[in-house]
Amino acid sequence: MSDKKRQIVVVGGGAGGLELVRRLAARYGNRDHDIILVDRNVSHIWKPLLHEVAAGSLDANLDEVGYGGHAARWNYRFFHGALEKIDREKRQIVTAPSYDDRGRLITSRHNIRYDYLVLAVGGISNDFGVAGVREHAMFLEHRGQADQFRQRLLNACLRTNDENRRGKQDARVRVAIVGGGATGVELAAELYNAAKALRHYGLEVFDESKLEVTLVEAGPRILPALDPELATTAREELEALGVAVKTDTQVVRVEEDGIETAEGNRLAAEITVWAAGVKGADELPFESDLETTSLNTFVVKPTLQTSKDDRIFAIGDCASCLLPGEDRPVPPRAQAAHQMADSVLDNLERLRRGKELKPFRYRDHGSLVSLSRFSTVGSLMGNLIGGRMAIEGRLARIAYLSLYRLHIIAIHGWRRGIAMILLGHVNRVVRPKLKLH
Repeated sequence: MSDKKRQIVVVGGGAGGLELVRRLAARYGNRDHDIILVDRNVSHIWKPLLHEVAAGSLDANLDEVGYGGHAARWNYRFFHGALEKIDREKRQIVTAPSYDDRGRLITSRHNIRYDYLVLAVGGISNDFGVAGVREHAMFLEHRGQADQFRQRLLNACLRTNDENRRGKQDARVRVAIVGGGATGVELAAELYNAAKALRHYGLEVFDESKLEVTLVEAGPRILPALDPELATTAREELEALGVAVKTDTQVVRVEEDGIETAEGNRLAAEITVWAAGVKGADELPFESDLETTSLNTFVVKPTLQTSKDDRIFAIGDCASCLLPGEDRPVPPRAQAAHQMADSVLDNLERLRRGKELKPFRYRDHGSLVSLSRFSTVGSLMGNLIGGRMAIEGRLARIAYLSLYRLHIIAIHGWRRGIAMILLGHVNRVVRPKLKLH
């Protein structure tokens, strides 16, 4: 009889992946299971916070979770590497070699066997084939991109401050955000919060009046996941800040210094952020022979097992799960990834006990969108009460912050999670309000 432990490998340490690994390790650690997390990054930050990191309103060093330390605490193993191939016949994954900034090999190609594999690799922004997006637009998909945006924004603000100081009174920082979903809307508001604080950082002739933000949405309204009245409220809040909101506007080209619309108009922009739509990474279909959609997401059954291999699950933004009776797959949202992690945890236990697997049930708990410190709008409970409860203002802000606190508890457990929430509150009170460097 083989003395090998049953090996469960999770690829991707995002919201769903890290929550799943922590709970698998808590349940099976030091027993007959070996739990392994594989990720191309060395640390985790909750993706809905990236717009705050990008604007400089949040110091990611205080909120990120290092995979190595987390693994040591919860008794799982962490491998730093990018998924290169899934070998279903040998039941192993292959991670790509990694190199330093001088091109020297750090880690060679590595094989990791699995008894069960969970793909939680997330998604990327969908450029819809628009010319110039990949060359000239910026994205907010991970910490590195948020840091890059923050530095470019700071440089633009310093440049504009200097030009104004030298008498060029019409100098402005122009930012175009393509995509009127939560990321685009939250970033637009957060930029004005950051601009208000810059006057305290030596930019003597710079404030929010020197910032021009344009939010471009191809659809008829921003925030399509919210009720129309709430979306209208959000638009009014943005416009009151100074954001130019353009709906029913399709972008056909992105250039280094602006964007071109289908109507032939050109919008000048020193920085363009692309936040329109989600799809799977371009390389996903080539990493295995699993079935994928036209958006490069893995097709899964209602049990979240991939359509071609019952030993492989997929959750979160990389999974395409069309539930019975629905006409659209489960939406790519953080709450869906969290619920999928719960479902896979339960089904892996059922597999261990030889029981029938349970189909995933998605429960829409509503949507919340933060407009920085200015406002928060959203709806709670979703379809659980047969409708939606619209909330705005202070109550919505409390609910929005609670979502992150629940995530902290999910990845750290109750005791440590509560302690970190309390510590985080203290840090937010005493630390600088703007993280520039």
